Amino acid sequence: MAILELREQGLYCQAGDFYVDPWEPVHRALVTHAHSDHASPGSDLYLTAAQGEPLLRQRLGPEASVQGLEYGATLSLSTATVSFHPAGHILGSGQVRIEVAGEVWVVSGDYKLAADRTCPPFEPLRCHTFVTESTFGLPIFRWPETAEVIAGIHAWWRANREAGKTSVLYGWPLGKMQRVLAELDAAIGPIYAHGAVERVNRIYWASGIRLTETPAPSRDTKGALILAPPGCQGSPWMKRFGNASTALVSGWMRIRGTRRRRSLDRGFVLSDHADWPALLKAIDESGAETVWVTHGLRAPLVRWLQEHGRNAVEVPVRMAEEQPGVEEYGS
Repeated sequence: MAILELREQGLYCQAGDFYVDPWEPVHRALVTHAHSDHASPGSDLYLTAAQGEPLLRQRLGPEASVQGLEYGATLSLSTATVSFHPAGHILGSGQVRIEVAGEVWVVSGDYKLAADRTCPPFEPLRCHTFVTESTFGLPIFRWPETAEVIAGIHAWWRANREAGKTSVLYGWPLGKMQRVLAELDAAIGPIYAHGAVERVNRIYWASGIRLTETPAPSRDTKGALILAPPGCQGSPWMKRFGNASTALVSGWMRIRGTRRRRSLDRGFVLSDHADWPALLKAIDESGAETVWVTHGLRAPLVRWLQEHGRNAVEVPVRMAEEQPGVEEYGS
């Protein structure tokens, strides 16, 4: 039994009359998390994990009708029973479990298996069909340990500080920067944040996630570390820092040449998505008979799964492909 079908607006569940992460306005949207390629504005009603409700409200605006559901709590929508479970991606990210007449499907949204102090860990869920992302669906994508990456950031920052330079670290303002900030050693020097990062930081603080305080950059930032969105590179905002050293933290730094093309001094490999081994592990732990693959590098993962005896299906997701910047720099 197919609990979900792909419609013009996105993945639709007829039994519960709702969509999961639709890319057009619908009557009822279940949203896995607050990143823009999953949380599209304009729907009448939104349901998301309770921890992610403040972030989703910030994304959608005060006029949006948003309801939060605690992890593991169930809700009946017509003949479907739904619940949210931790995805380990960012604060409030949730996998959507849907059960209809004993059939269980799980829509993972974006997820990672690596430890993260700023959000609950990924929860493996048994199901008949698992809908997985595939942002980094190639064997070349294998992440180093977080501690190793943070040590590299510290070393780069210390060297710049000794040289009297400002260090500007680019990363996605929702999720990525908070994960990095939770690991940084504030004893090295002052840490400042762009307003887009600080606005998210305040929501994390209000949710009980302890982060280093990050005021707006002062006049004298020599030796400081600045956390900023990738879109700030080359902007007038950057001119205040003079001859700053720049770096980007992203899973895409795993690809040789990315740093050079972006005209960066350094690149640090840290992603809030599953790498290749984690994708395979999550799929295996689901016990799913069928795997739907969405978002990103779908074809290689589908082919690998099929070659290894899995019933795997490639499912196009329009918004991820219309917004390559989200995929490239928000990962």
